[in-house]
Amino acid sequence: MPLRLGTRVFADTELVVMAIVNRTPDSFYDRGASFAWRDALGTVDRAVEDGAGIVDIGGVKAGYGSEVSVDEERRRVVDLVLAVRDRHPALVISVDTWRSEIADEVLQAGADLINDTWAGADDQLRDVVAQHDAGIVCSHTGGLLPRTDPHRVRYDDVLAEVARGVGELARRAAAAGVRPDAIIVDPTHDFGKNTWHSLELTRRLDELVALGYPVLVALSSKDFVGETLDLPVDARLPGTLAATAVSAWHGARVFRAHQVLETRQVLDMISSIRGDRPPAVARRGLA
Repeated sequence: MPLRLGTRVFADTELVVMAIVNRTPDSFYDRGASFAWRDALGTVDRAVEDGAGIVDIGGVKAGYGSEVSVDEERRRVVDLVLAVRDRHPALVISVDTWRSEIADEVLQAGADLINDTWAGADDQLRDVVAQHDAGIVCSHTGGLLPRTDPHRVRYDDVLAEVARGVGELARRAAAAGVRPDAIIVDPTHDFGKNTWHSLELTRRLDELVALGYPVLVALSSKDFVGETLDLPVDARLPGTLAATAVSAWHGARVFRAHQVLETRQVLDMISSIRGDRPPAVARRGLA
C-alpha cells in the first residue's frame, strides 16, 4: 500500500531516503558534527537538497554513553522539530525516540513519524502516536533494553524471529489506532544481532517484505558492514551502498542514511533498473 506520512504520500514503488540528523555530542558516526543548533539545521537543509524525503532527528545516542534525561532529550529535539517544520513545510519529520513523553511533544511540534528503534520499550508509545494520527516504525531488538548491546545472541531462524517480532508490534500499533498506511517495520540491523545475523537479514529481506508492511533498513556505516570488510566507520560507504542496493532490490522502501546524495543515486539506479523510473537523460544510440 502507499505510505502516508504528514502531507506526503509515497507510492509503493517509491524508494525514500531518511536522512540521519544526530543532535547528540557522541554519535558513533560524526562525533557531534550536527549537535550544535546551526549545524543541525544545516544538516537538514543539505539532506533536503540532496534528495531526502524524510529526516530522522535523534537526541540520544543508540549505544552506551552518558545518561540523557528526558529533559535533556526534550531540549535537543523539540525546538529543532519546530524549526525544521517552519523551514520545510512539506518535509516528513521523524524523531528517533523510545520515550512516549518525548513522542507526544515532538508530534505536537510538527513531527510526522516516531522511529521507535527500541521495539516498544515504552508500552504507551503506540497510543501517543495514534492520538496524533502519526506514523510509527516497529523494530526488532531481540528483547534488549534501550542503549544496550547484544552478547552471544542466538536465533534458530533470525528472519522468522524478526518477522514475528515486528509483525506483532505492527498489529499492536494498528489495534491502538495507528493507521495501517503509517506503519513501517525495521529488521534493525545490528540491534540484538551479530554480523552473521545482519548479513542473513539482508540476504533474505524479501521474506520480511512479504509481511506487507513498508520495510525500513538502517544500514549506514553499521558494524556489520565494518566487520564484514574489516573497515573503520569512515571507510564503510561502499559496503553500505552495496547493502542498500541489495535491500532495495529485495523490496525495502525506506533507507536511513548518513550520506544522502550517494544513497539517493543508488536508489535512483535501482528504480530505473526495475523500470519504475526513466533515465534522467537517454541519448545514447538515439541521436
